[in-house]
Amino acid sequence: MSAAQEMVELWPDQIPNSRDSLRTDIQRENPTIQVFLPSKKIANGLGVLICPGGSYSWLADEHEGTDLAKFFNGRGIAAFVLRYRLPDPEKDVEPHKSPLQDAKRAIEIMRDGAGKWNIDPSKIGILGSSAGGHLASTLGTHFEAANRPDFMILLYPVVTMRNDYTHSGSRGNLLGNEVSQELVDQFSNELQVKENTPPTFIVHSANDGIVPVENSLQLVSALRKKSVPVELHVYPKGGHGFGLALNKPRLKNWPNMMIEWLNDLYKN
Repeated sequence: MSAAQEMVELWPDQIPNSRDSLRTDIQRENPTIQVFLPSKKIANGLGVLICPGGSYSWLADEHEGTDLAKFFNGRGIAAFVLRYRLPDPEKDVEPHKSPLQDAKRAIEIMRDGAGKWNIDPSKIGILGSSAGGHLASTLGTHFEAANRPDFMILLYPVVTMRNDYTHSGSRGNLLGNEVSQELVDQFSNELQVKENTPPTFIVHSANDGIVPVENSLQLVSALRKKSVPVELHVYPKGGHGFGLALNKPRLKNWPNMMIEWLNDLYKN
């Protein structure tokens, strides 16, 4: 069984957008990536940054973080669990910027350390679940060249910040209660898809009572309009927050379909 080999601070010197240099809370003030590497015998050069969910108020970093990392390691893929800053008006100048800053920095660190971690800098993607899926899709639509993910995997993601289908808790925690329409649209990622948004794999359940499946459906429509390759799996049952779905007979097949998609993407 794989185990974390290293914990890497994203901002060892000065954390951007921070009001306070004191770092006592690892989730809010000292963001990190936890490194999980596969056996060198099976390593295939792929790397994935994993963004756990938690409504931007906590991190589900076991079943949507380390459990997924260990699954990837078993398939030869290096995994990096991101413990990103959770928006906090008392700690951050502009709270909504902090998670994205951390995700961008994490991808840059992965590329810089590609040789050390035995990964291909052109095969580094991002996975996000729920609110972590919002963060992942935000990076997939708001990137610079140095931090563009090469692929994107979204599990029951929050995508929109518009009132019709958003998850109100994630929206409130990220953007606050009084927010301009401009900021809502900026972080409604179905409105921000670019031609070079990375190829995307999405899993959602139709009976998700927390994050409506329309989040994924709207994103798929936007990706198709920009001719971005996308694969979507909607299961009739599954609810929300299922992770690897090991106790759900049909749904537990999604991780293997994801690996098939990655193999096809890189012709492994």
